[in-house]
Amino acid sequence: MTEPHREDRAASFERGAGAYHAARPGYPTDVVRWVVPEGARDVLDLAAGTGKLTAELVGLGLHVVAVEPSDAMRAELVGSLPGVDARAGTADATGLPDASVDAVTVAQAWHWFDPPTASAELARVLRPHGQVAVLWNIRDDETDWVGRWTEIVHRGDTLTTVYAEPALGDRFTAPEHATFRWAAPMRPADLRLLAASRSHLLVLPDDEREALLDAIDELVATHPDLRGRDTVDLPYRTECWRALLA
Repeated sequence: MTEPHREDRAASFERGAGAYHAARPGYPTDVVRWVVPEGARDVLDLAAGTGKLTAELVGLGLHVVAVEPSDAMRAELVGSLPGVDARAGTADATGLPDASVDAVTVAQAWHWFDPPTASAELARVLRPHGQVAVLWNIRDDETDWVGRWTEIVHRGDTLTTVYAEPALGDRFTAPEHATFRWAAPMRPADLRLLAASRSHLLVLPDDEREALLDAIDELVATHPDLRGRDTVDLPYRTECWRALLA
């Protein structure tokens, strides 16, 4: 099949929202505290998806506006966090007023943005000396079964995500970086659902997607670290960058 454009891959989460919400991990509290500056009150969670980070921000008592372009992803967020102000919007056009938030968080999404226009929009909505944070949960593929899971999920995938320092431009200070290592407990059977939430699988024809998901089931049934287990720890590292509006 012809490889879908990046825009098609980004839009694929509209039909994978349920799997994303059910299987994707949240974020440890120490990560969330690092990406929001002390004293912040109003936070924009941009490209909030189904609310994985939004829920943690709300849990810290912050006033959060969640902006997400996908109707299906936003519906999942509203269903689990009915009190949150969730709005349609993009990194280029959040719809928020000028200088209206103390911090902006972008989790699992910067690679879908156009950095110059996104950075300009973030600078517009942040208050003076406000902070932007970009973060990704990344599986630790050094664990054997995790590496094998990753190999299956990315078979035929030509789109590479680079988890690197975001290009925020000269409106922001040089980004500060931190890495947090942790593990998310999950049922081995849910590794199929986690795979189904990936954009590469979401855009595949049904037969090709099912073949990869069947390979995940085979891994779960045969790998000694997965076979017969009720739960396993999926190791992650969360890569985070934060910068202040200069």
